[in-house]
Amino acid sequence: MKPKLRVLVVDDSALMRQLITTVLSSDPEIEVVGSAPDPIAARAKLGTLNPDVITLDVEMPKMDGLAFLEQLMQTRPTPVVMVSSLTERGCEITLRALELGAVDFVTKPKIDMTRGTIGLASELVTKVKNAGRARVRPVARRPAATRPGGAPLAPSPAIGSKFRTTERIVVIGSSTGGTEALREILTALPPDAPPIVIVQHMPPVFTRQFAQRLDGLCRVRVKEAVGGEALVQGHVLIAPGGDKHLEIVRSGASYGVQLLDAPPVGHHRPSVDILFDSCARAAGPNATGVILTGMGGDGARGMLAMRRAGATTLAEDESTCVVFGMPKEAIACGAVDHVVPLDRMAAALLRAAQDTNGKRLEERR
Repeated sequence: MKPKLRVLVVDDSALMRQLITTVLSSDPEIEVVGSAPDPIAARAKLGTLNPDVITLDVEMPKMDGLAFLEQLMQTRPTPVVMVSSLTERGCEITLRALELGAVDFVTKPKIDMTRGTIGLASELVTKVKNAGRARVRPVARRPAATRPGGAPLAPSPAIGSKFRTTERIVVIGSSTGGTEALREILTALPPDAPPIVIVQHMPPVFTRQFAQRLDGLCRVRVKEAVGGEALVQGHVLIAPGGDKHLEIVRSGASYGVQLLDAPPVGHHRPSVDILFDSCARAAGPNATGVILTGMGGDGARGMLAMRRAGATTLAEDESTCVVFGMPKEAIACGAVDHVVPLDRMAAALLRAAQDTNGKRLEERR
């Protein structure tokens, strides 16, 4: 019999600890082995409880949740799901938590804590289970995304390039673990990189904060997409989280994006499949598709459409994925031309975008 997933709940609110415990314990594959009101108490219980996953509040007394997470990832790497508030400050803290090694996050309800948390039961259970399957590695100490005062950090050394045309575009889809994967790729790109459009599964507010955070780190410009916006060389657009999908459209020789009112696809809105499908129709062989770490199969069908339309398609290698779900599904259905580890993905997508025939990329392992 498969052992249950052992979970430690850390939250300074007794009500939230009780609610999270009730929700998780309702699943037969999960056992809540303990709870703690703050990181100090949680740290004391780690050795005896030996949890597989920790749910962690972001702001608590005695020790900041981020300080605890940073110590945890350096000394005892454990999958962590953050439980955060949907506010500007809550988003900033949560994004920092993902940089420090948290696998995923769930947003706390703003009102009616009891009913709201029960309403999040399915999401919470799913993300905790996904975290239990995630690949978590020790995380070296990292600086925050910006220095005190808001000055951006120097970007990683970029890969040199001289693009002959802006007609080539890149579309990227990602989910669990994708925020850090995207940071690694985008900070390696030169300022004349081809236009890039991204769907990263995130709720509203978070995508805007995430785009602003990346913009302070990258040589390319990064922003949350607006409907009707043109695709421009050296610019990256991130689909806004919320109630709309994002599509690529073509007008003459140029490309742009539009927001689409439509039902969720595979429980996702925006959906990677919608982005990739539209790119196949609008750009065909002038596009490069990239699918990164994430749970589920969103993007596999759309990437297959891209490949059939002549685009070059890349998937992140299992060895570097936090969760090898989305790339695995795309590879399994025959949608992927090249499987590339994360540290080589920026160079690979640039080579693909420079290749006018779209299919001559040689992956150098």
